[in-house]
Amino acid sequence: MFKQNIKLFFRNIRNSKSVFFINIIGLSTGLACVLLIFLWITDELKVDKFHEKDSQLYQVMHNRQFPDYITTSNHTPILLAEALVEEIPEIESAVAVSSSYHRPEGVLINNNKHLTANGLFVSENYFDVFSYELIKGDTKQVLTAKNNIVLSEELALKMFGSTENIIGKTVEWSYKRFEGAFQVSGIFENPPTNSTSQFDFVFNIELLLDHHRDSREWYSSNAETFLILKKGTNIENLNVNIADFMKGKHSLQSERSNLFVQQFSRKYLYGQYENGIRVGGRIAYVRLFSIVALFILTIAGINFMNLSTAQASRKMKEIGVKKVIGASRNTLISQFLGESILMANLSLVVAIGSVILLLPRFNEITGKELYLNFEIGDILILGSIVWFTGLVAGCYPAFYLSGLNPVTGLKGKRNTSSGEQRIRKSLVIIQFTISIVFIIGFLVMNEQIEFTQAKNLGYNRDNIISFERKGKIDNNDFDVFMPALKNIPGVMTASVTLGDFIEANSGNTSFLWEGKTQGEQKPFPSPEVGYDFIEMLDIEMKEGRSFSKEYADEGSKIIVNEAAVKMIGFEEPIGKNIKYGNEDRQIIGVVKNFHYGSLHKIIEPLFFRFIPHGKTIMLKIKSGTERATIERIEVIYKKFHPTYPFEFTFMDDDYQALYDSENRIAVLSKYFSIIAIIISCLGLFGLATYTTERRRKEISIRKVLGQSATQVTAMLSGEFAKLISVSILIAMPIAFLLAQNWLSGFAYRIALQFWYFLGAGLMALVIAMLTVGGHAIGAANKNPVDGLREE
Repeated sequence: MFKQNIKLFFRNIRNSKSVFFINIIGLSTGLACVLLIFLWITDELKVDKFHEKDSQLYQVMHNRQFPDYITTSNHTPILLAEALVEEIPEIESAVAVSSSYHRPEGVLINNNKHLTANGLFVSENYFDVFSYELIKGDTKQVLTAKNNIVLSEELALKMFGSTENIIGKTVEWSYKRFEGAFQVSGIFENPPTNSTSQFDFVFNIELLLDHHRDSREWYSSNAETFLILKKGTNIENLNVNIADFMKGKHSLQSERSNLFVQQFSRKYLYGQYENGIRVGGRIAYVRLFSIVALFILTIAGINFMNLSTAQASRKMKEIGVKKVIGASRNTLISQFLGESILMANLSLVVAIGSVILLLPRFNEITGKELYLNFEIGDILILGSIVWFTGLVAGCYPAFYLSGLNPVTGLKGKRNTSSGEQRIRKSLVIIQFTISIVFIIGFLVMNEQIEFTQAKNLGYNRDNIISFERKGKIDNNDFDVFMPALKNIPGVMTASVTLGDFIEANSGNTSFLWEGKTQGEQKPFPSPEVGYDFIEMLDIEMKEGRSFSKEYADEGSKIIVNEAAVKMIGFEEPIGKNIKYGNEDRQIIGVVKNFHYGSLHKIIEPLFFRFIPHGKTIMLKIKSGTERATIERIEVIYKKFHPTYPFEFTFMDDDYQALYDSENRIAVLSKYFSIIAIIISCLGLFGLATYTTERRRKEISIRKVLGQSATQVTAMLSGEFAKLISVSILIAMPIAFLLAQNWLSGFAYRIALQFWYFLGAGLMALVIAMLTVGGHAIGAANKNPVDGLREE
């Protein structure tokens, strides 16, 4: 019987090639999208899950309370790890790892090889806590000495050409804080791509304690602290026990500081905090993509079901004949379900082939390194999806048509209930509602991203490059280095800063002024900048002056923005003093408000501090001379930093990188919108096929009674236009709510225009009418005699 059913399946394909190819294209496209999203979601859920002690591995977080809000950070003192192990019995072990601001980035030298590398300062037991497998060396010995260095496999191969016989060899290290010779004590496997921590080597954290003056103090925040908890530890009780752990450790640790822990592997997806409360994170994207996958699979399934329905109605005579010659209902059910499941599996094969072709582009969009490598669990999930799709699509012909009276089947006709018609029309409405929501989402995202790029930020980022001076920097050569850069033809202005101005991480500092007490102070953005920085970015001065070499003691001066003046309440701010620690800082200028960081944040009070030297250099280059000027800059850079590569970025590119996530979502939304509308139109084509199939006699009678082909076409198309119109009305409020929710993440955003919704609806309507129109015209122009001859 199985062999016979297979033969019938391929015979039906030959008899209905167009329906077969539409089925394959629609379902395989939907499954390919679902498969790509499945790979992405699976990868996201596996981030940082590879550690052997994942269920026991927690990170210490730090809440700091201010009068109006609470900040949450993962930066803690280096001393905290050891102290927690000694005083908290639930903690089995702890490790301190240098924070992002204190990672060693320098040059490793072996003979004539100079390699730039990024590493970590870590506690001795780092490889006992984290599962980065050692290829060479003992986990308990590799970091016992201060002069030990553990290399990644990739770095070892670059430096020595092999991982064999290099334990005990010496490499030279050049870094801004210290230099020296270090002995290779171990080699570890490269961190996997699903690790949030990517590094080339590790040092003993004692080096950071020796070379950073504040590291041995409790008020410092130079590390991240990770714990291995004893099995069965109650996390809520532990958080209560450690909440006040920092209080009393140092005078600078006020009563406003509280500690708590969160599972390390959950931080990637649930790492966003507001006012000390976890509010989500990247898990929002996982949920969004899951919904998108469900919607696309729904559209593809509906499309498959409608086409299966249209095709099944042609099999009524076949069903009648089979029943007359003795075929049981179970036999017919197994045939129809088997054909449907086989079609779904063929679609899966095509989908997998499509994924193989599309995966490089998908990786480029998402910034991932995904590949097809299914585990048993993945195969079971995917198989379940395919079988479920096949069963649902085949349930109508299998259970309904197989139960028809043989006489009805032999006549090749039956009465279609209004309930069945409503179901099919509802399925098309659902398809196009989802498609229109996708289209509106793409339009809104695209407009918001264009808004972020075009908005006047209050400063000019054009033709400005930035780079860091790496290695151990001698500030005495600064007065030679900067004039050399300024004298390069094509360099218009040069200045310095600390941190990244675009990412708004140049520092936050607390200030006090008249009427404010020590307990009311809170940190504000306070970038440190050099001479000509404000002028280079064309930040407009409202009153006062900028930092200038014409004046002495600029380090005791400060420049504020309009928001800061409004907050402080100074009517005439120039010449007034505010407190920075124990020092007075005099306000010498007020700049107009500008956007510091991304448009996700509102414009905050901001304080410019002066620095005479800085490791981040910013240069404004004359337009049209970029290439030649940058080559000359590199020559100067190499004279002062011969062992370091010259690495620069354009400020405009850095700004666009702030919205990488939004750009990726917008690009994917565009593709998903196109796919959704294509699959929906295939479904609409299926319903049009079914409708004209069932109404051939009606169409013929109308033509005999005098209706023209145009009138018949308008009648058929009009019915489908009504379905799309209903979809538009349903999609608009849904899309509006979703768009509002997404835009709420931006402090500055577009206003939702009616044309976004109307335009998306009209687009869907036009595409749908083009899909149905050709079929309706073909049906309307057929000879009515052919339709009446059936009776």
